[in-house]
This record gives sequence, C-alpha cells and structure tokens, in this order.
Amino acid sequence: MQTQAVFHLMPDGSSEQARLHYACSLAANYFRQQQKVYIFTEDQQLAHHVDELLWSFEPDSFVPHNLVGEGPKQGSPVEIGWQPPRGRRAVLINLAQNMPVFANQFSHVMDFVPAPEQEKQLARERFKACRQLGFQVDTNAVSN
Repeated sequence: MQTQAVFHLMPDGSSEQARLHYACSLAANYFRQQQKVYIFTEDQQLAHHVDELLWSFEPDSFVPHNLVGEGPKQGSPVEIGWQPPRGRRAVLINLAQNMPVFANQFSHVMDFVPAPEQEKQLARERFKACRQLGFQVDTNAVSN
C-alpha cells in the first residue's frame, strides 16, 4: 500500500500555536475514525507541550493519548514522541523539521507548511523527501 502524505498549508500570519492546535485537531479526527496516531516532535519539550494541549484540547470529548513509554503497554490511540514509535500505527503527524526515516511505516503522513519563509523551505525539503520515498503527496489549504 502506498503512503499518502498531506501537507497542510497554514494561513499567512498563523502562529506556531495555530499549527499545534491544528495538529491536535487532526489527531482528534483520526481518533474518532478509530485510527491509531503517532505525533512526532522535534524534541522532548515539544512532545510535552503537545501532551498538555491534548489534555485541554476539546473539553467535551477527551482524546486518549500519552507520551511514548507512558500509559498502556500497547500505547493509547494517540501517542506523542520524539523518537521512532514502538508499535504499528496508521497515521503520522509530523511536527519535526525533517521527515523521519520511519515515515514509510505509516499509511498516512500529515505535515505542515508554516507561513514563515525559512520554515516553508524546510517543508519543501520534507515534501521532496516524501516524493523520493514514493509517497502520494497532496496539499490542503488550512483556513483561519
């Protein structure tokens, strides 16, 4: 099965917090579709920040999640980490600067194109990496 990658184009002027909020929204949507999600972050600090965001993300509907190594042995439906995942999951939400080497383990990869030019260039590199890996690559414009 071919991996499908979607690059979400963040609106001009959107903040890092908006990108993280949108990532949490994607994780919640996939959870509701009964898909297991791995949120990959650049470092431990960002992983903890995303963990905190998910605790308060949707007050009316909790998204079961944990940091890698915490929680149940098989992990929660949404797992957050800064290292390769331990188990099989369908969806990768990439919040790191580079496309992780393990991205081809997933059927769906979600990535982001932030508004600042320097970060856009990193996203272009990730986009190229996905193409080189043979992924089907699409874009999605995120509205405010």
